[in-house]
Amino acid sequence: MPDGESKQTSATVAWGSRDFRFYSAARLLGVMGGEAQAVGVAWQVYQITHSALMLGYTGLALFLPGIFFVLVAGHVADRYDRRTIVLICYSVQSVATALLLMISLHGTRNVWLIYGILFLIGTGRCFSGPAMSSLVPTLVPKEHFVNAVTWGASIFQIANASGPMVGGFLFTISLSGLFGGRFAELNGAPLVYCFTLAMLLIYIVLFSLIKPRGAAEKKGFTVKTMLAGLKYVAGTRLLLGSMSLDLFAVLFGGAVSLMPIFAVDVLHSGAHGLGVLRAMPSLGALAVSLTLLAVPLKRRAGRTMLVCVGMFGAATVVFGLSRNFWLSCVALVVTGATDMISVVVRSSILQLATPPEMRGRVSSVNWLFLGASNEFGEYESGLTAHWWGAVRAVVIGGVASMAITGMWSVFFPALREADRLTPESLIEVEKLFSAAEEVD
Repeated sequence: MPDGESKQTSATVAWGSRDFRFYSAARLLGVMGGEAQAVGVAWQVYQITHSALMLGYTGLALFLPGIFFVLVAGHVADRYDRRTIVLICYSVQSVATALLLMISLHGTRNVWLIYGILFLIGTGRCFSGPAMSSLVPTLVPKEHFVNAVTWGASIFQIANASGPMVGGFLFTISLSGLFGGRFAELNGAPLVYCFTLAMLLIYIVLFSLIKPRGAAEKKGFTVKTMLAGLKYVAGTRLLLGSMSLDLFAVLFGGAVSLMPIFAVDVLHSGAHGLGVLRAMPSLGALAVSLTLLAVPLKRRAGRTMLVCVGMFGAATVVFGLSRNFWLSCVALVVTGATDMISVVVRSSILQLATPPEMRGRVSSVNWLFLGASNEFGEYESGLTAHWWGAVRAVVIGGVASMAITGMWSVFFPALREADRLTPESLIEVEKLFSAAEEVD
């Protein structure tokens, strides 16, 4: 076989799995719909309140279910059929989107009702997240897992890029002159929610076609088994280091929830500009993920991750200081590109350094960390913007992300020295530094 053909085959090997193809198609549409909906909700809330703090509450509403249910969700993912869990959760999210559509059609300006629906969506994500993450290793052979993770990240970024752009575009078009004005009431947020609802329904159909290998382990529900994932993460330096690094770096450095403020008040680009800004990080991430498929990350994975998280913080500072729309776009592209490498390394460590029977509970802990960095990070951004202003909040957050990266490179030497993304290499590094700590 010629070298070029061999490289192409190795780069696309995960697609040989029928279940991975269905999973990927469903995830593409589901994330695209969810991101478009996020733009719709953010724009709607900001137009009602014109408040950074109230905008931050949208992230808090999505995050709170994780605090209440995350450990239970992980145990459920390890005990029951993961495909069924995901289907139930996305059915719940479809109902929630239908409710958002209904209240927007009625012109409701009660943001607390919107927050209540977001809490319902967050609950569905809390249970579906660990189940989906734990499901991936059962869709492809073990030796193809890193390739599947990289492709999964690429698909996620395609959806992350296109979803906000679709949401912003749907906000700018008018159906008043079409179909005799019959659908005039679907302009703006209602049209976005219709798109999201369609994506979620197609997701449910595609996901129902997946037939994963292996069955969940039927363990009794006890406090000990429920807390096992949390205990495992706390005792594994690689997992704790990678999860907590992402938590604090994105918690302080994320600026997603403040983009409506930047689009309207700083860059003066409107709803269409908001869609473009929201898409820029995903475009950067997509470019890097496609590069990683052709040139996989083979060595120095931990150090590469730390450098990229530091660059993420620096690019966030540039975005906060910029007054030029295109410079802001470039800065956001860099944040997405650097975060993409972190995602691939962290996701690989999560699954390869965790026993199969514990992946649901460990994934639930990771899901809580992700929720804290993303959804709770949106609340933190809104709160700090309320105190200091949006620009100052973003700049300070970016500086904090760079400082955290430097500290973590010292506090977690196992993460710094992680080399190859294979189970054997990761386990060896973990044992080496665990033994060193015991000697000290």
